[in-house]
Amino acid sequence: MSKQRKAVSLISGGLDSMLATRAIQDQGIHVEGINFYTGFCVEGHTHALRRKDIDKEKRNNALWVAEQLGIKLHIIDVIEEYKEVLINPKHGYGQHLNPCLDCKIFMVNKAQAWAWMEENQFDFIITGEVIGQRPKSQRKATMPIIARESGADDRLLRPLCAKNLPPTLPEREGWVDREKLFKFGGRSRKPQMELAAKFGFTEYSQPAGGCCFLTDQSYSDKLGDLWRTRGSKNYDLDDIMLLKVGRHLRPKPHFKIIVSREEGENNYLSGYKNEYTTVNILSHKGPIALLDGDFSRESSEEDINLAASIVARFSQGRDEKEVKVQIRQKDGVERELMVTPLPQASVDPDWYV
Repeated sequence: MSKQRKAVSLISGGLDSMLATRAIQDQGIHVEGINFYTGFCVEGHTHALRRKDIDKEKRNNALWVAEQLGIKLHIIDVIEEYKEVLINPKHGYGQHLNPCLDCKIFMVNKAQAWAWMEENQFDFIITGEVIGQRPKSQRKATMPIIARESGADDRLLRPLCAKNLPPTLPEREGWVDREKLFKFGGRSRKPQMELAAKFGFTEYSQPAGGCCFLTDQSYSDKLGDLWRTRGSKNYDLDDIMLLKVGRHLRPKPHFKIIVSREEGENNYLSGYKNEYTTVNILSHKGPIALLDGDFSRESSEEDINLAASIVARFSQGRDEKEVKVQIRQKDGVERELMVTPLPQASVDPDWYV
């Protein structure tokens, strides 16, 4: 009897990787999924916090896709390793701070260099890439770069656009029938949607830019601001998460205010009260805010009063002469202030990060 071949599929949680995996499963290949957790793809996080997103899915789409396909999914934390990819991308950034080409090379390399893959005799790697789908990483010119620089070479198979590319080892060896693969190309989703219907998939995720925060201009702007003000491109997981929550205003170069927009964000930001100076509105319903910056200078009291006035502007006491606020330092010391809410006309649009 011939040996059953095995493939590892990079599962993002989107439609393309779902279809690519099913296409290979249908050829009798044993497939297991792998999902790399960089910290920049936290699906359902903000949906769970904001009332306006209450009807949106609050699931991990990679896990959900694996369940629909009936495959095992391995989730691997690469937060620390990924920093080098984001901070110093060899092939540069896309439209925003998304290092898409370097990211794909990194993930395929991690899969092919994974000791588990060799120990369990997996033969090749599949991805849901489609030529022309992404302007930075999914072009005909970049496909061989990913295969070569990742070290996967011709053990990397892209089932959805395989017929637009030279045959890979799995095709040449007959492990996979090339005629049953596809020739998708371009940005249209129609061929994928038709294939999904053929496979019987009626529900699937189609996030623009995948689930990666880095493809979002607003998020990238906030990350760029964080790097500039810190004087370095370092970051940690809390930074990643906080950039997705609240309004971010920088009224002065040396400090920033993160103002919650509703109760869910209030609850979330409250969890950081021991790491940041916080502003709470006491006399009216209103937001919680974190103050991020240098408050050691002589003007720090003036800065705190300005921050409190800005936060009061977003409370239900915005039209009052004075609002009572609580300032809580991260060492637990608390005090109360009466501040005049800053008029809307005085909130400089340039403060918004």
